[in-house]
Amino acid sequence: MIGETARRPVNRAGPLLILIVALAWLALVIGAPMATVFAEAFKKGAGVFLGAISDPDAVAAIRLTLLVAAIVVPLNAAFGLAAAWSIAKFEFKGKALLLTLIDLPLSMSPVVSGLVWVLLFGARGWFGPMLDDGGVKVIFAVPGIVLGTVLVTVPLIARELIPLMAAQGAEEELAATTLGAGGWTTFRRVTLPNVRWALLHGALLCNARAMGEFGAVSVLSGHIRGLTETLPLHVEAVYNEYDFVGAFACASLLAGLAIVTLAAKTALERADAAAAIKGSAA
Repeated sequence: MIGETARRPVNRAGPLLILIVALAWLALVIGAPMATVFAEAFKKGAGVFLGAISDPDAVAAIRLTLLVAAIVVPLNAAFGLAAAWSIAKFEFKGKALLLTLIDLPLSMSPVVSGLVWVLLFGARGWFGPMLDDGGVKVIFAVPGIVLGTVLVTVPLIARELIPLMAAQGAEEELAATTLGAGGWTTFRRVTLPNVRWALLHGALLCNARAMGEFGAVSVLSGHIRGLTETLPLHVEAVYNEYDFVGAFACASLLAGLAIVTLAAKTALERADAAAAIKGSAA
């Protein structure tokens, strides 16, 4: 009986069919749109493509997008580390509330995230008149774009770190403290090395979302061409002017960012797995 069961052929038709359906669906909803973006971007040749992305307004949009991401990612990394360390290593009142607040931007429309800052810092907002009197401009300026992007991306790094830190526990930090290490030394020599791959992974996701954010930035930017227009907003503006090749050329930069992010994510996961295998072997 056991031998007959072992010799019975395995039916692979079911798993193969599921795999084919999954691949076909991914090709339809991801592969085809991605291919269309690049095909339309190079529809009139490489010269037109290069001219579209080297347009002064496009260059200004790219520069602003990189600036916003360069500010947002370190801010969210610092917050994510602090929040994850507090939640995973300590018990305190209000922990559940803090977790809820961290997750809140994930369930909130980015447009609402932008309107929140308008309510606070707009011309008729709570603090807007006071800021105007001091010559500080937040809405329709770079600070507002940064604030809106920070709000929509704030959970990404924290949510990568919290489960990992919770699983690791606090034993190594307690041991380091017992041996005389200070707080900064413990963080730098024990905590940070243990979470470096998760931190980098979260930073990649945060960077990709920051560069591609549209809703909150659209509310806060004012759509000032060459000044407060990020790359996603520039794509919309150029498309509305019926410059389809220019729009797809700039959109291909965002699509390329997604591909680079995916490749970097895969590389980090492999490096993390290799480090885990090396650690277990040691």
